Amino acid sequence: MNKRLFYYLFAVLCTVTLFTSCSDDDDNGKGDDQTEVADISGNYKGNLVVSINEQPADPISQVISITKSGNQTSQVVLSLKNFSFGGQLVGDIEVPCMVEEREGTQSFSGQKNLTFTTPFGQLLGTLPTSVNGTVKDGKISMKIGVTVTAFEQVVDVDFDGNKMTGNESSEAKILDFVIDRDFITEQPVIDDENGTITFKISDTATDDDLKTLIPIFKISDKATVSPVSGVAQNFSGGNSVEYTVIAEDGTIKVYTVSIAGKYNVLKYSFEKWDEVTSATMKWPSPIPFDELATANQGVAYLKAFDSTNKYNLSDGASEEKEAGYKGSAAKLVTQYTKGAAFGFAPAITPGSLFTGKFEFKAVLDQKEQLKLTKFGISYTKKPLYFKGAYKYKAGEKFIDGSNKNDVKEDTGDKDQCGIYALLYEAMDKEGNDVILDGSTITNSEYCVAIAQIKDGSDTESKWVEFNEEFIYFDGKTYDSSKKYKMAIVCSSSKAGDSFKGAVNSTLLVDELEIIGE
Repeated sequence: MNKRLFYYLFAVLCTVTLFTSCSDDDDNGKGDDQTEVADISGNYKGNLVVSINEQPADPISQVISITKSGNQTSQVVLSLKNFSFGGQLVGDIEVPCMVEEREGTQSFSGQKNLTFTTPFGQLLGTLPTSVNGTVKDGKISMKIGVTVTAFEQVVDVDFDGNKMTGNESSEAKILDFVIDRDFITEQPVIDDENGTITFKISDTATDDDLKTLIPIFKISDKATVSPVSGVAQNFSGGNSVEYTVIAEDGTIKVYTVSIAGKYNVLKYSFEKWDEVTSATMKWPSPIPFDELATANQGVAYLKAFDSTNKYNLSDGASEEKEAGYKGSAAKLVTQYTKGAAFGFAPAITPGSLFTGKFEFKAVLDQKEQLKLTKFGISYTKKPLYFKGAYKYKAGEKFIDGSNKNDVKEDTGDKDQCGIYALLYEAMDKEGNDVILDGSTITNSEYCVAIAQIKDGSDTESKWVEFNEEFIYFDGKTYDSSKKYKMAIVCSSSKAGDSFKGAVNSTLLVDELEIIGE
């Protein structure tokens, strides 16, 4: 055993020795000055300071229980039930003692060889122990000596405490537990019944990342805990950390904190942007170009004809100095483009951001325009959650451009944004590549599962976090033997694929994540 183990072990023994039999050299509770011993029964809470070979450890909170033996105040039983150490049961301790009183001070002393019958207790062997203590005006003070022959250790223990009123709280709980690191994919979940706290991490997290995690947590009122909140802990190599919570009345609750599993994370934070160049046109786009796409190429075409002076999507942090949820964000704006580019453009062009490609070409038919967006990138995990943050401001003038020849201006409808992630099969039955576009993205036989925000309404200038579970389409399940694609789709007008939306509807999205296993 290492030295740290002995410190904990002898903290246990400190408590144990409080229950040793006292000296038989007594006067039946009658001192020289009085005829009756005052009742000292009750619970005492205080601190144990353990010194091994004169090297003190940190104080340990402890509660000692003293009860009368029958009706005599000079005979008491000191007890500790189901004592455990390091997650191992030591055993029940109940030892009778005699009490003496002189000049208002109750004293006790004694010696006993301590042994335990539990498997862990047997490892300790026989421990010669001495104890000397006093109680006066509800204050207890003890000094304990333990000799551990097997390990050639001399242990001295000091205990000082106060008698409890009986009204102390017995609640010993960790109420919340948070670890603020980007690779934490699932925040700690507290299981009070089993005394466990578990969390999940990204499969990209390294052992170095896990060596210095700093949990921040709250505990029951008037309780104490060790280790305390805000102290770095090592969770590398599958290591778990134990937190011991002690209630005001001494009730102890031990929580074991550990990593429950690893998740794969596909994440887009929109911190890096660059210009894409095609012929004489340029437009901004988030990086990586081979995964993220926008409709800005089409907007660039319209801009060339002076049809619009904006791109549908921009880096909100640098273009209009709007900060994202963290750092920069992707900004999507719905524009009125009726009659633009010699009638090629639809009446409404929503801002769009998606995983996949935008293959621009000049087409007049609106159904064919939907096919310009090629959704999805290769995805090899089982998706669980779609997470992120968004902020949305709906435009005032809602346009129904579903019929290009009969555009309805300012219908009075309220615009909403659309944000979802969709898993679909990447190959058909013949082994051919499947690519879903704007006309098939949500209605194809190859759609497998979808996660989407429940409400795309105006957020009143506030960032809203979301964490949506993937829901499988009827008759669909995940099959690890199949190939899949993941389409993340964001639009400043939810009905934009029907060419409906409000002018200047503005959506900012940030920190988009697909959590998979």
